[in-house]
Amino acid sequence: MVAVLLNNIWLVFLDTAFWLLLGLLAAGFIKSFIAEDTMRRWVGGRGLGAILRAALFGAPLPLCSCGVLPAAIGLHRAGASKEATVSFLISTPETSVDSVAVTYALMGPVMAIFRPVAALVNAVGTGLLTTLVADQPVPLKATEDTGAAVVESCCSSKEEVKVEPVASSCCASKPEKVEAPCCSDKNEDPGENKENKLLKVLSYAGAELLDDISKWMAFGIVLAGIMLTFIPPDWLAQWGGGLTAMLVMLVVGIPMYICAVASTPVAAGLLVAGVSPGAVLVFLLVGPATNIASFALLKQELGLKVTLVYLFGLSVFSLMMGLLLEWLLQVQQWQIEASLGEAHAMLPDMLSWASAFILIFLAIKPLRRAVIPQLG
Repeated sequence: MVAVLLNNIWLVFLDTAFWLLLGLLAAGFIKSFIAEDTMRRWVGGRGLGAILRAALFGAPLPLCSCGVLPAAIGLHRAGASKEATVSFLISTPETSVDSVAVTYALMGPVMAIFRPVAALVNAVGTGLLTTLVADQPVPLKATEDTGAAVVESCCSSKEEVKVEPVASSCCASKPEKVEAPCCSDKNEDPGENKENKLLKVLSYAGAELLDDISKWMAFGIVLAGIMLTFIPPDWLAQWGGGLTAMLVMLVVGIPMYICAVASTPVAAGLLVAGVSPGAVLVFLLVGPATNIASFALLKQELGLKVTLVYLFGLSVFSLMMGLLLEWLLQVQQWQIEASLGEAHAMLPDMLSWASAFILIFLAIKPLRRAVIPQLG
């Protein structure tokens, strides 16, 4: 039985290895080539436009429920409205390029497409609900600190920079308001800059991001292997569908801390165990977007009312999307089946095995640092 369990765990890992590696590289490119200043511009403002921009901008970013908090708080203090902040808080951890790739590998194209769509609906709907709550004043100190950080992030010069209140960064559209030269004015070697960018991509994807998700990813893969080995396919089928199962997944997922990528093999294991796709979708939406520790920070930054609306909207829209998926599967005759231990078969064996060993090599910090010290 132990041999069967270890074999199933390895097969699940093979299923995810190539797609996870591909997703990590895509996440590295997003992180390295999209400036923070651009992020602030896109998610600034108020109303539906700001909510949509925040949701679309956050969807592909590789941040989990813990990592997205400081980013969202920084955006809020930089001037983003509460509704845009909430939209960003939901869409970012619920889906990402790497999680979509792993979802496609383990649960097929229907779930890979419907999952990010549901995340966007969740984010936009909850953001709109947040507009019903009165604004909470932002502390002056936080605003000043954020403004200083914006200047420092744009200009590396040690000279004193005086920025008028209308300018959001040292590289604003009115350069006469900035007395120090912008970082874009410096002469840079394009080849060297490109090389540095690529190194940042590899460093973020193969070290920083992988280190952040590796423990939870390993947990998810092992749990999926256990489910595949010990849980009969029909054991959960008796309660695995409908609104009752979705409510169970809601209760299980809200307090849990698990990122979008790591939740995917767990969700695939639940499918194998007999849980309906709609209930699995609820778990995939609420699990990465919430955890107990995040509520205190949200209350402190956005206020109790916004935090309660955030939790209410997230729960209601997740259940709605789960029910919609169940209805579409019945009407359109779509099929969603977990392919644990089988998905790697659609790729050449050499590619799956090579991807698996590359991930193992990168996940072992001492080995990685000894062979490629630039990755850290």
